[in-house]
Amino acid sequence: MPLAFRAPLHAAIIDLDGTLVDTLGDFTAALNAMLDVLDLPAVDAQTVGRFIGKGSEHLIQATLAHLGAPASLYPQGWDAYQSAYRELNGRWARVYPGVEEGLRALQAAGLRLACLTNKPGEFARALLRQKGLAHAFDCVFGGDAFERKKPDPLPLLKTCEALSTAPAATLVVGDSRNDAAAARAAHCPVVLVTYGYNHGEPVRAVDADAFVDSLAELGALLPRR
Repeated sequence: MPLAFRAPLHAAIIDLDGTLVDTLGDFTAALNAMLDVLDLPAVDAQTVGRFIGKGSEHLIQATLAHLGAPASLYPQGWDAYQSAYRELNGRWARVYPGVEEGLRALQAAGLRLACLTNKPGEFARALLRQKGLAHAFDCVFGGDAFERKKPDPLPLLKTCEALSTAPAATLVVGDSRNDAAAARAAHCPVVLVTYGYNHGEPVRAVDADAFVDSLAELGALLPRR
């Protein structure tokens, strides 16, 4: 059943990691390459999944803290992580089922699309190109594009400006409480997918307007034209 939105939708802002593409394997491999450089033990994918969503800085800091490593290792860890991720970006990543259908449904409804992620913009743009998704988006913004990252509303508001749309007319699609909190603060409607990371927490406990098991379900939520 279509959702009742406060305003007609003109655009959608879509998260990347955990929403469009499953990148857990890439994150885990890059972090373990970093930990090898730092002479620290490896971490497993389940642990890494809890740390995804707040940007590379948080990912590295949380991993070091999880291992009880000194924070002073962060600068060296940052350099090692960035180098490793640049090398393997997309190698173990896969596009989630239903993503291409969902993007086509949003476009068919006349919505302009943006990808907004806390992932560094360089890596985000390269990944979208590699996975054949870049053509769907009018703009792509990474976590280094603005002064603050999600869950702060600033990136959403700036992306709305780039799309020339009002927040109330811009649907946010993500996989976590970060996406939902940013959307609520920016006064955007928000739909969350049920298959993402959400810091290892149940996503249906998050305040959102709707949940979908696949982006292919988005078309059914859009108002009839």
